[in-house]
Amino acid sequence: MTCVRFLVSGRVQGVFFRASTCAEALRLHLTGYARNMADGRVEVLACGDDDALADFERWLHEGPPLARVTGVQRHAGDESAPSGFRVV
Repeated sequence: MTCVRFLVSGRVQGVFFRASTCAEALRLHLTGYARNMADGRVEVLACGDDDALADFERWLHEGPPLARVTGVQRHAGDESAPSGFRVV
Protein backbone atom coordinates (compact mmCIF):
# COMPACT_ATOMS: atom_id res chain seq x y z
CA MET A 1 0.00 0.00 0.00
CA THR A 2 1.28 3.43 -1.00
CA CYS A 3 0.56 6.68 0.84
CA VAL A 4 0.72 10.05 -0.91
CA ARG A 5 0.30 13.55 0.50
CA PHE A 6 -1.32 16.11 -1.79
CA LEU A 7 -1.48 19.88 -1.31
CA VAL A 8 -4.32 21.33 -3.36
CA SER A 9 -4.48 25.06 -4.04
CA GLY A 10 -7.02 27.39 -5.60
CA ARG A 11 -10.60 27.96 -4.50
CA VAL A 12 -10.77 24.78 -2.44
CA GLN A 13 -12.15 25.94 0.90
CA GLY A 14 -15.83 26.67 1.43
CA VAL A 15 -16.84 24.72 -1.69
CA PHE A 16 -17.38 21.23 -0.19
CA PHE A 17 -13.93 20.17 -1.38
CA ARG A 18 -13.11 18.07 1.70
CA ALA A 19 -16.47 16.30 1.76
CA SER A 20 -16.30 15.60 -1.98
CA THR A 21 -12.71 14.40 -1.59
CA CYS A 22 -13.81 12.01 1.14
CA ALA A 23 -16.61 10.62 -1.06
CA GLU A 24 -14.23 10.11 -3.99
CA ALA A 25 -11.60 8.45 -1.78
CA LEU A 26 -14.17 6.06 -0.34
CA ARG A 27 -15.42 5.25 -3.85
CA LEU A 28 -11.83 4.33 -4.79
CA HIS A 29 -11.29 2.37 -1.54
CA LEU A 30 -8.58 4.75 -0.30
CA THR A 31 -7.85 5.60 3.31
CA GLY A 32 -6.55 8.87 4.73
CA TYR A 33 -7.86 12.35 5.44
CA ALA A 34 -8.57 15.80 3.99
CA ARG A 35 -8.06 18.95 6.03
CA ASN A 36 -8.02 22.70 5.51
CA MET A 37 -4.74 24.52 5.95
CA ALA A 38 -4.37 28.05 7.31
CA ASP A 39 -2.95 29.27 3.98
CA GLY A 40 -6.13 28.36 2.06
CA ARG A 41 -4.95 25.05 0.62
CA VAL A 42 -6.33 21.61 1.40
CA GLU A 43 -3.98 18.85 2.53
CA VAL A 44 -4.97 15.32 1.54
CA LEU A 45 -3.33 12.09 2.65
CA ALA A 46 -4.42 9.14 0.52
CA CYS A 47 -3.33 5.52 0.89
CA GLY A 48 -4.15 2.63 -1.41
CA ASP A 49 -3.10 0.89 -4.57
CA ASP A 50 -1.27 2.80 -7.29
CA ASP A 51 -4.09 2.68 -9.87
CA ALA A 52 -6.63 4.08 -7.42
CA LEU A 53 -4.18 6.80 -6.35
CA ALA A 54 -3.64 7.79 -9.99
CA ASP A 55 -7.41 8.08 -10.52
CA PHE A 56 -7.72 10.05 -7.29
CA GLU A 57 -4.95 12.46 -8.29
CA ARG A 58 -6.68 13.13 -11.62
CA TRP A 59 -9.89 13.86 -9.70
CA LEU A 60 -8.07 16.25 -7.34
CA HIS A 61 -7.02 18.38 -10.33
CA GLU A 62 -10.73 19.00 -11.02
CA GLY A 63 -12.42 18.69 -7.62
CA PRO A 64 -16.14 19.27 -7.07
CA PRO A 65 -18.12 21.65 -9.32
CA LEU A 66 -17.70 24.79 -7.16
CA ALA A 67 -13.93 24.37 -6.73
CA ARG A 68 -11.33 26.04 -8.92
CA VAL A 69 -8.15 24.02 -8.53
CA THR A 70 -5.01 25.88 -9.61
CA GLY A 71 -2.41 23.37 -8.44
CA VAL A 72 -1.84 19.95 -6.93
CA GLN A 73 1.51 19.13 -5.35
CA ARG A 74 2.31 15.47 -4.75
CA HIS A 75 4.66 14.32 -1.98
CA ALA A 76 5.55 10.90 -0.63
CA GLY A 77 3.46 10.18 2.45
CA ASP A 78 5.51 9.44 5.54
CA GLU A 79 2.52 8.33 7.56
CA SER A 80 1.32 4.79 7.97
CA ALA A 81 -2.01 4.00 6.35
CA PRO A 82 -4.93 4.97 8.60
CA SER A 83 -8.20 3.08 8.61
CA GLY A 84 -11.04 4.73 6.73
CA PHE A 85 -11.06 8.21 5.25
CA ARG A 86 -12.05 11.25 7.28
CA VAL A 87 -12.49 14.98 7.02
CA VAL A 88 -10.43 16.78 9.63
